[in-house]
Amino acid sequence: MANFLTKAFGFDSAKHNVRTEIVAGITTFLTMAYILAVNPSIFSALDMPKGSVFTATALAALVGTLVMAFYAKKPFALAPGMGLNAFFVFTVCLTMGHSWQFALTAVFLEGILFIILTLTKVRSWILNAIPLSLKHAIGAGIGLFIAFIGLQNAGIIANNDSTLVALGDITHGAALLGVIGIVITGALVILKVKGSILIGILVTAIIGLFIKDPASGEALTKFSGVISAPDSVAPIFLKFEWSQILSWDMLAVVFTFLFIDMFDTMGTIIGVSQKAGMVDEKGNVDGIDKMFMADSIATVCGACLGTSTTTTYVESASGVGEGGRTGLTAFTVAILFALALLFSPIFLAIPGAATAPALVIVGVMMMSPVAKIDWENYSESIPAFITILMMPVAYSISDGILLGVISYVLLNACAGKFKKISPTMWVLAALFICKYIFI
Repeated sequence: MANFLTKAFGFDSAKHNVRTEIVAGITTFLTMAYILAVNPSIFSALDMPKGSVFTATALAALVGTLVMAFYAKKPFALAPGMGLNAFFVFTVCLTMGHSWQFALTAVFLEGILFIILTLTKVRSWILNAIPLSLKHAIGAGIGLFIAFIGLQNAGIIANNDSTLVALGDITHGAALLGVIGIVITGALVILKVKGSILIGILVTAIIGLFIKDPASGEALTKFSGVISAPDSVAPIFLKFEWSQILSWDMLAVVFTFLFIDMFDTMGTIIGVSQKAGMVDEKGNVDGIDKMFMADSIATVCGACLGTSTTTTYVESASGVGEGGRTGLTAFTVAILFALALLFSPIFLAIPGAATAPALVIVGVMMMSPVAKIDWENYSESIPAFITILMMPVAYSISDGILLGVISYVLLNACAGKFKKISPTMWVLAALFICKYIFI
């Protein structure tokens, strides 16, 4: 058994624990399972069948995470990405006026380009060119970003016309449940209880049975059934549109998908790998090419199944926070996505407010790299701060990275510190500036 786990998942019985890896996988799944409800809802704006999109979402996550588990042997999970699905629906289709078949074709082409870039090691070359201070900032920025997502999901942070965001009504409904969950989960973490994040999610979900949504009057945690047969993906499977493959619109859409996905994935892998201790003294990530390949294959498969870009999920940090370090964690997540196809009513019953505390606590755990940034060296700390700040403020991991790289090059160039700027960083900064101007 030990030999199988080692060969299949990179599991070392001297360093790793089966129970810990499984608990980590369950925790990761529970913090990202919201995509099974959110993705079909977003795509329904295009009149795509919700049942088919649900099945495609689960299958894309299943395939991508299995590749990560067996090929890359890392504790990362994949699924259709938030933000990327919104760009697919609201920008490409509803704003630019293209069909969802056109957008799926763009996602497919992006995935093929990713495979080529990974095989030629271009993605690794770009990643290794990023200065160590920015790599530390990326991990911390992602921590703030996922904590902010958690607070939003629970309604603890709400929209506000005058200040953009404000404190929600934390005395009622989901926000109250989120606050209770943060207290419970935080206390369990302080007490060093094994599986504290997972226990926090489950206890919070149970409490949700007794707290009502003020708008609907219904319990926040509610079950609509137990077993539901998955719908067929036939209506959206391989529905590509090749007639506009050489158009300027297709080129713009493909490269926008490419930029967002590349740097979202890059940021997630750097940040979570730092938390897992899977980086060397220069901040380089062990096994990065295989992780990129898993991400690329998942995007191609997701497009074929009928959903938007599949990417490595930042919520993987929650499983890493529980001690997940091998492909067994990812394999556990994949199995749960397979089960979700049959038991979707149960998995979807856990409200966002119950998973929000996990994201907040993991956000705390991911802040530790800021201590490694030399804050007195402003040529390093200002770009690092911009990277950290822009992720939650711009609501984008990729924008945080792009603006961090641009600011690093421009600030050091203006200060005459040209020796600090590698040729790769000059090229990246120029490309990123063009991205904001032309795409």
